Amino acid sequence: MSRTGFSLSAFPMSQAKIKTGRLKPVPLVLAVIFLFTFNATAIHAQSQQPMTTPPETALSDALSAACRQDSPAFGNSLTADNGAAFRTLPSPQRTAMMKRFVLLEEPGRPLLSTSNSGQRIVRCESPSFTTEMRLGAAKVRENLAFIPMEIPITGEEPRSVTVGLVREAGNWKLLSVGLILLDVPAMAKQWAQADLDANEDIAIADLRSVAAAANAYRNAYGILPETLAALGPPPADGVSPDAAGLLDAALAAGDKDGYTFRYAIVPATDFAPGEDSGKAVNFSIACSPKEYGKMGRRSFFLDSSGILRGADKKGGIADRTDPRIGPS
Repeated sequence: MSRTGFSLSAFPMSQAKIKTGRLKPVPLVLAVIFLFTFNATAIHAQSQQPMTTPPETALSDALSAACRQDSPAFGNSLTADNGAAFRTLPSPQRTAMMKRFVLLEEPGRPLLSTSNSGQRIVRCESPSFTTEMRLGAAKVRENLAFIPMEIPITGEEPRSVTVGLVREAGNWKLLSVGLILLDVPAMAKQWAQADLDANEDIAIADLRSVAAAANAYRNAYGILPETLAALGPPPADGVSPDAAGLLDAALAAGDKDGYTFRYAIVPATDFAPGEDSGKAVNFSIACSPKEYGKMGRRSFFLDSSGILRGADKKGGIADRTDPRIGPS
C-alpha cells in the first residue's frame, strides 16, 4: 500500500470499509485549525514546574499507546481540554485517531530502541505490517518542545514531520503535528458531520441498488416486483419471482444502514396501443433516516426515470417534488 506521509484525518469511520493492515494516510483538511491561530500567551502562562519526563519520552509514550490502541493512555498524552474531549468521543473515533498516529489499522506491539547515533526509535508491529518512527532531539523553548520525527518508507525518501508538545501541570502533552494544532473538540464536530455525510452517501448507493434490482426483476419476469421482499435472498431450492436473489436480506426488508426504504409501484398514465399495461408501470423508492440527525439528515427519492431527489425533511419522506440531486 502506498505511503504519502504522516498525517491525521477527518476519519469518517462509521461506514468506512478499510482493509486490515496498513492505514493509508490522507491529507488533514477537516479536523484541525492552524497553529498560527493558537494563543501563544496561553502557552507562556503554563506552569513552570520541573519536568517529570523529557519530551521525547512523552512522545514515545503517546506513540506506544496509539500503537496498542490504548485509549486511556493515549488520552493522558493530550492536553487537559483535548483529553477530556477525546474521552467523550465514541469508541470508533477514539480508535481512528490513534490509528492515524501510527499509520496502522490493527492494534500492534510497540517496541522502543535506540539507534547507534542515539536516536530514539518507536516501532509498531502489527500482524500484517510494521511502522517505524524515529525521533530526533527535542528543541525546547520555555513551555514548548518541538521534536522532529522521521518515518522511513521502503523504496522512497523518508517522510519527516515535527511534533509539538506543551508543558501542562509539569508534564509534556501533545500539541501539534507539523503546523497543525490538535483541537479534539473541533475534530469531534467535523467527525460527526463526516459520519452523517458518509451515511447519506451509503443510503443513496442503497437506493440505486434497489432501483437496479427492480429493473433486473422486470427484465427477468416481465413485471415489477410487488414488494421489496420479492427481491431478497432465495431459499435453497433456487430463485423465483417470490425470492429473486437480487438484494441482500436487509435491503429486501427495507431497513439498512440506518435508513428505512419504501418501495411502490406507480401505474403508468399512458402507454402505447397494444402495449402490456403491466410492463408500462413505473416504480418509486424513498428512504429516510431512522434516527434523524444521528444516521442522516436528508431523505431521498428515486423513481424509474433514474433521477435522484432529496432534501432535509426532518426525518420525513422525500418525493418527486423535492430538489434534484446531481446530474441524474
